Amino acid sequence: MEVIVAKTAGFCFGVKRAVDQVYEQIERGGKPVYTLGPIIHNEEVVRDLEARGVRTLGGVEDLKDISQGIVIIRSHGVGRAVYDQIRARGLELVDATCVFVKKIHKAVEEQNRLGRRVIIIGDSAHPEVQGIRGWGDDRTLVVKNEEELEHLPDLTGESLCIVAQTTFNYNKFKDLVEKFLKKGYDILVLNTICNATQERQVEAERIASQVEAMIVIGGKNSSNTRKLYEICRKECKNTYYIQTLGDFDPESVGSVRSVGITAGASTPKNIIEEVHTNVRAIK
Repeated sequence: MEVIVAKTAGFCFGVKRAVDQVYEQIERGGKPVYTLGPIIHNEEVVRDLEARGVRTLGGVEDLKDISQGIVIIRSHGVGRAVYDQIRARGLELVDATCVFVKKIHKAVEEQNRLGRRVIIIGDSAHPEVQGIRGWGDDRTLVVKNEEELEHLPDLTGESLCIVAQTTFNYNKFKDLVEKFLKKGYDILVLNTICNATQERQVEAERIASQVEAMIVIGGKNSSNTRKLYEICRKECKNTYYIQTLGDFDPESVGSVRSVGITAGASTPKNIIEEVHTNVRAIK
């Protein structure tokens, strides 16, 4: 059996940096360590950190129960007001926001200052998008598909700035931007989709088009992994979404001659290697 593993599979720069920063704080010791939300969308990693004493906060409302310690902002980032709340409680703040997400925050803040209404193309329920919105104002809108676009108010006469969730599907982003442009709005478009995300999606699509079965590894709550699955599923009907080796059914790929493997940005290398080793062992 031929097994192709995507070169872009696994931790991206921003996720690796965030996880490393949590482990660094653990090594320092002396103060309780908290992450504002799961540091990444991977249950295995979160469980390991909790076993080492790291507590995951459900949201900013949990800050009221903390009198001391270190609060780590994850790679998804947060709104401006959250920084103020952490500092107001006298807590130590470690900012692990991805540098690419930080750029979006700065762009949104600047465009608001210049008077443009910001439109975020992404999932309004995703923490990254919620954080980006927190650098805008009450005019800031979020759109993830054509249906939501058509339900927007008439924006004629306004100056707009379009940004994107870093993990949004690039082709869907282009389609939505084109639909905005057709409405004749005054628009500044900033393609803020992370290069690593684009490369991962392009490679996954290419591999899926060449194999008889495709395995996508990642947390069930991972937005970028879910998008990888959707992309691969269009190219290869035998596409499987698993979180760990324990979810993998060898019989699902037992009769094929070629298998592709990719993984989301929150998937540790050891999980990818375990799946790879077990697929190769199938006779």
